Amino acid sequence: MGTPTNEPAAFSTERLDLLPLRPAYAEEMARVLSDPGLHTFIGGSPASVDELRSRYTRQAAGSPDPAVTWWNWVIRLRTEGVLAGTVQATVQGPVAEIAWVVGTPWQGRGIAKEAAAGLVELLGEVPGVRDVIAHIHPDHAASAAVAGAVGLGPTGQWQDGEARWRWSPPHGAAA
Repeated sequence: MGTPTNEPAAFSTERLDLLPLRPAYAEEMARVLSDPGLHTFIGGSPASVDELRSRYTRQAAGSPDPAVTWWNWVIRLRTEGVLAGTVQATVQGPVAEIAWVVGTPWQGRGIAKEAAAGLVELLGEVPGVRDVIAHIHPDHAASAAVAGAVGLGPTGQWQDGEARWRWSPPHGAAA
């Protein structure tokens, strides 16, 4: 994949297309993320279309810090032609911090696992990335299951009340 740039490449998995985040997705994503229960562990509350459009505009423009790369994708279910969530990676030096969210109607179908696995695989090919981490609320069993399924393991470290999970590429990959 090469050195991180502001514009992430689209990529696909067996059932999903992961498309670079665009402000144009705000209207559909506002519906995807509209369940207040979805925000129990991620914080906040459902955003309006305008709030998401503004956020997506900032995110798509990239990090204001040249040492940090923001990559954000929407998750599109290929067979249904609908958006179902997002995945993201913040890359700083050898560390990529990832996160995922799947809308309530699409949970329990392995979408988060498939999207996160594709993201971890992609990041394993980025030169210089040696660690992929995620921060997971200790009561969020579904996210812990996703992290474990894609090869991240708990480190015993905590940040802002969330457990740090970590994956490192196999020896010799992405050195």
